[in-house]
Amino acid sequence: MDTRAHRSRSAASRARQPNQLLRALSAADYSLIVPHLQRVALGAGEKISEAKTRTRHVFFPETAVLSLIIVMADGAAVEAATVGNEGVVGLAAFLGDGAMTTQCLTQIAGDAQRLPVVTLLSTLAASPALGVLLRRYTQAFINQLAQSVACNRLHTIDQRCARWLLMTHDRVGGGDSFDLTQEFLSYMLGVRREGVSGASRALQHLGIISYRRGHISVLDRPALERASCECYSDTRADYARLFR
Repeated sequence: MDTRAHRSRSAASRARQPNQLLRALSAADYSLIVPHLQRVALGAGEKISEAKTRTRHVFFPETAVLSLIIVMADGAAVEAATVGNEGVVGLAAFLGDGAMTTQCLTQIAGDAQRLPVVTLLSTLAASPALGVLLRRYTQAFINQLAQSVACNRLHTIDQRCARWLLMTHDRVGGGDSFDLTQEFLSYMLGVRREGVSGASRALQHLGIISYRRGHISVLDRPALERASCECYSDTRADYARLFR
């Protein structure tokens, strides 16, 4: 194969890549992993990985949104974080022994790029720049977790609901409508479904969203941003700072 032609096709593929981390790779690093990427369609509620179990793949969401869930001994569950087209699921493969304490489920159906862990590790050994990129994303991810802890403690359910809906809206490829069940909203907010219903009704009453049978439409994005706490804008600003 002509090397220049291969590099040209690889560069064109990278420029079209919906996942922001993959798009941020250098042309050389992208060419190392692109033959091993596999696009997969993920259904809503599909289990991507189990807690405390090593994963064989990392996932770079494109239009899918993935949810990292902590399940307690009594079966109660709460969401620790969501990952969309800005990131990657499977940081434990890069940071430690490959096992996370969270379970990963598909929150919103869509596509993702799947990469074998062995390929990621071999590419990391050959490319210091990829390691820098993943460490920056890890920092952004940890900052998001810390912001969520503060948000859950200090802000109202309505504010937190607006924040999570904004984050989801950012990740679904520019559409104003998406499917999001009350079950996942309760995971996201750490409250019972009655609390979810109250928060969604408040936003509907203000004409900000429409929510019916697990289907959400964002009707007034600026108003939704005003209804959110500062945690949404702080998290976005932090990500922008790390990935200038």
